[in-house]
Amino acid sequence: MSEVYASRRTRLRERCNATGSATALISRPANVRYLAGAAPNGAVLLLGGREDLLVCAGPLDDRASEGRPDEALRVHYLRHPEGDPAVAAADLLMGEGGDSLAVEEHHLTVARHRELRSVAPRLRLADLGGAVEQLRVVKDEEEISCLRIGAEIADQALGELLESILVGRTERHLALELERRLVDHGADGPAFVTSVATGPHSGRRCHRPTDRRVEEGDFLSVCLGASYRGYRCEIGRTFVIGTSPADWQIELYDLVFAAQRAGREALTPGAAYREVDRAARQILDSAGYSEGLQELSGHGVGLEIEEDPQLTPAAMGKLDACVPVTVEPGVHLPGRGGVRIDDTLVVRPEADGGPELLTITTKELLAL
Repeated sequence: MSEVYASRRTRLRERCNATGSATALISRPANVRYLAGAAPNGAVLLLGGREDLLVCAGPLDDRASEGRPDEALRVHYLRHPEGDPAVAAADLLMGEGGDSLAVEEHHLTVARHRELRSVAPRLRLADLGGAVEQLRVVKDEEEISCLRIGAEIADQALGELLESILVGRTERHLALELERRLVDHGADGPAFVTSVATGPHSGRRCHRPTDRRVEEGDFLSVCLGASYRGYRCEIGRTFVIGTSPADWQIELYDLVFAAQRAGREALTPGAAYREVDRAARQILDSAGYSEGLQELSGHGVGLEIEEDPQLTPAAMGKLDACVPVTVEPGVHLPGRGGVRIDDTLVVRPEADGGPELLTITTKELLAL
């Protein structure tokens, strides 16, 4: 993997050189991990003119889930653990005679930026912008393999839950059980806060579980994800509890399923982000559900659960091959509940079979 990280840093260095900055300071944890192999708490990566340096406040964590730093990187530990690695990195660069530094202004706080200027007044600070995030959009096959394993773990956890007794149990209890099962099957942990929504709560995006108990006839919508070696996937499904679905539940489910299928089928290299969103959204719009629809139809996944690209009506840009994204349309009817169906897929060209579905739990409307 050392060559992989070195190659990533080389690509970033080329971008920096093109904008006139010989050095860069990476502080956003996911970006540090992408370029260095690990992101110890508070650590920063100094992309230097002479060598690259991982600056850490304290000793590295031995847990495999936290990653391992690239062996080619020199690790610099602060003398005082309470110090700021970003400030220390700027000081080190000043000592080497550096005169410019590109920083991630979207991640640095105002106070931290001010401290950098105070410690290294002669450094010309420039904004690196989202350069690393842009590099992270297209995944290599090792990254996709981690997402694939995470998806398998999430599928396993969800499948086991569906075989258990659900009536009478609370949303909170079911969410905790799902998160335990994720870890039991090898996940680092949940990719995000697990959402279990029943009855009138169902269909809400990012619903936080409550003490409401599952009742017969409820819609039950579940959204969970596994983190595996730092990479995060997502799956969402909706079921009916205890009895055959009511007519309105079948109609709503079929509508959301059609929207989700349209979004999945639109995932081709070269497709505009907004066109993927439109493919899913127009089916719900035409059925009269334009009000209250969520702001996006999907998003990228990787070292963070919501990465670029964002599949929204106003999104700019086009999909590339090997970009993993979610497709997750949903409808929520206040007071009644609703439906969400959510998959993680990898964009692939038609010659390679089209989009690769990572989350394979059935999308049939099951009565549990």
